[in-house]
Amino acid sequence: MTIIENDLFKVAIRSQGGELTSFYNKTTGIEHLWQADANIWPWHAPNLFPIVGGLINNELLVDGQTYELPRHGFNRTSELLLIHSDEQSAWFSLPYCEKTLAKYPYKFDFQIHYDLIDDALRITYKVINLDKKTIYFSVGGHPAFNVPFTKGEKYEDYYLEFEVDEKLETHQLSADGFFNGQTLPVPTDKGKLFLTRELFDKDALVFKNLRSRVVTIKSTQHDKTLTVEFPHFNYLGIWAKPGADFVCIEPWLGCADTEDKHVDITQKEAIQKLHMGHVFEGAFFISV
Repeated sequence: MTIIENDLFKVAIRSQGGELTSFYNKTTGIEHLWQADANIWPWHAPNLFPIVGGLINNELLVDGQTYELPRHGFNRTSELLLIHSDEQSAWFSLPYCEKTLAKYPYKFDFQIHYDLIDDALRITYKVINLDKKTIYFSVGGHPAFNVPFTKGEKYEDYYLEFEVDEKLETHQLSADGFFNGQTLPVPTDKGKLFLTRELFDKDALVFKNLRSRVVTIKSTQHDKTLTVEFPHFNYLGIWAKPGADFVCIEPWLGCADTEDKHVDITQKEAIQKLHMGHVFEGAFFISV
C-alpha cells in the first residue's frame, strides 16, 4: 500500500488497479471513501481502462478480429508498477504485455498519477501510444464516496449539487448494462438531486450532455461537503448499489455499448483516438 499525505488528507493507494483505497480527512476524522464491503460492492475507486462499461458478449472488435474483454476493461484487476512516490504524490504504470495484447491489441503505457494540491487530490490519467499506429481507448474513474459522512445521519439528507442548474436526463441501460436508446428525465429540487434508496433501482444514471463539470455532495443537516471536479471528461455516471451507504461520481471518456450496435472500436461512442507517438492526459479532482 502506498501512502501520501499533507496537513489535510491521508490517502492510500493499492497496486491492484492503482486504486485509491482511502481518502481520509485529518481535520474532521472522516473517511470519505467506501471501504469495499465484499458483501455489497468489493471496490473502492476502480480506474477504468481501456474501456468504460460493457461490451456486447464481452467482445471487443478491432479490424475484424474479436478479443474477449470484461466490463470496464482489465486495469482494475491488474497489478500496476509504482514508478515514483514522495510524500504528496504517487505515480503508477500499466505497460502493455503479452497478456494485455491478447485482450486489447495495442501497445501502450497507461499511467495514473495521484498528487495532493492544498485541499484537493488530483488524479491524472496518462496514456502513451507506444504502437506504430493510432490506438483507441476509453478511460474513466469510479470512486465511491461514503454517504452519510458520519454515523447517525440519514442517506436521504444528502443531495448532489451541480455546478450549473441542469435539466437532467439519464440515458437508460438495459438489464445487461447496455444503452437501449431511451432517456428519462431525472427530477431535481431547485437544482438539487436528492439521494434516495430507490434512485439507482434501474442501474446508473448516465449523463451525456451536462454543462456542469463540478458536482458536490452536500447535506441538509450540516455544511460538510465533498466535491468532484472533472474538467476533461464529457460523460458522467452516478451510481450506488441499491441500499448501500455510498454514491459513485464517475467521470468518463467512453461508455458502454448500445443494444444491437456491436461495432468496431473505432466506431464506439465517445472513443478516444491517440496518434502514434502522442500522449493523452486527463485529470479530475476530489476536494472537501
